[in-house]
Amino acid sequence: MLEERLQKYMARCGVASRRHCEKIINQGRVEVNGEIVVEMGVKINPFKDVIRVDGRIILPEEERVYILLNKPSGYITSVTDPQGRPTVLDLIDKIDSRIYPVGRLDFESEGLLILTNDGQLAYHLTHPKYEVQKQYRVMVHGQPNDNDIKTLQRGIDIGGYITRPARVVRKEIISNNSVFQVVIGEGKNRQIRRMFEAIGHPVIELRRERLGNINLGSLKLGEWRHLSQQELEGLRSMVLRGN
Repeated sequence: MLEERLQKYMARCGVASRRHCEKIINQGRVEVNGEIVVEMGVKINPFKDVIRVDGRIILPEEERVYILLNKPSGYITSVTDPQGRPTVLDLIDKIDSRIYPVGRLDFESEGLLILTNDGQLAYHLTHPKYEVQKQYRVMVHGQPNDNDIKTLQRGIDIGGYITRPARVVRKEIISNNSVFQVVIGEGKNRQIRRMFEAIGHPVIELRRERLGNINLGSLKLGEWRHLSQQELEGLRSMVLRGN
């Protein structure tokens, strides 16, 4: 079938989510063959029609890939490693596109990692100004006191950088070690580990459980799946609101 709905074509070109593309059409920002279109339901032929958004011609991007991986410990969050350590890409098979990890999880850490070939979305998810929330389960040595926890919540110096306010909640105590749920909106290198080291309670285990609206769910260590359309549109809507 040659024809497709205008908002679907716009989303395929990477303009925005399909729902947000409908808003852009309603705002009179889209032209089809030089004519402004504001109504829904218009169909276009991508091989013949010229589509402009805000005066710029749009064209389909390469097929986008969005993968959710539950990273195990012992893998580096990189495409390659000069030291020959296994990388997260070693866990992904049957994907022909060149994908790369969004953000980082250090070698010892586990949990949620997104891999994609969508550079624009990756930028929005990692840039501090969008403050995309990241939730972690963190086990640390000992039992930080209430003042230590308040210091983490307010922001703490991790070596030349004061962290932004964070949500830090003690969930349980296991063999004199403490388990916390930590939510941050930034992602400095080894930030969670450096935060707890700064109060004298080094991290034993660290697992990322959520990024924005994406949760690990029942995905097992080392397993991966494609993001659903609903999850993807939720991510896009979130960063658009933050723009």
